[in-house]
Amino acid sequence: MKKILWGAMFLGLAITVPIPTMAQVSIHIGFPPPPRIVVAAPPEVVLLPHTGVYVAPDLAVDLFFFDGWWWRPWEGRWYRSRDYRSGWAHYNAIPSFHGRVPPGWRDDYRAHRWQGREWRYERISHPQLRQIYQRNYREQSRRQPQVRPQQAGPQRYQADRPQPQERTLQSDVGGSQQSRPQQSRSPRGGPEGRR
Repeated sequence: MKKILWGAMFLGLAITVPIPTMAQVSIHIGFPPPPRIVVAAPPEVVLLPHTGVYVAPDLAVDLFFFDGWWWRPWEGRWYRSRDYRSGWAHYNAIPSFHGRVPPGWRDDYRAHRWQGREWRYERISHPQLRQIYQRNYREQSRRQPQVRPQQAGPQRYQADRPQPQERTLQSDVGGSQQSRPQQSRSPRGGPEGRR
């Protein structure tokens, strides 16, 4: 009897002990963020003409500012962040603005020429860029129509009430015709619309 009891206890332990120690396999596929941009001060930017895109020409890497986001390509992928120093997240497509940026923009910057014409660019500091973006954002918000949320709950359908129709009556006197509005009568005998 003792052998059966010890055998049952051993079997019970053998079944319950490995359950919490089972290995779990999980695979996470992601892209590492690009290396940090180390600068002594916030980078000054320049607006590329007719593009709406700001670039940081003094950095060794391409760094763009567009629509409130900092953008940068790295190892064939695009990353964006609200802060140029950190917080970079992988962006799964090519940004919409990138088609407007010519590949030789740095050469144009150094030569003070844009598409064959003289380019008198203005360097914009980080605080100025923030002000420009906030002003543009406010203006854009004001121009967009305000959409009111619909009332919650079921909507009742209200049919248009019938309007009094004009009837032509013939008079017995002389056969002349007179026009005057006549109100339709409801089944109760009164004019419609009264309740």
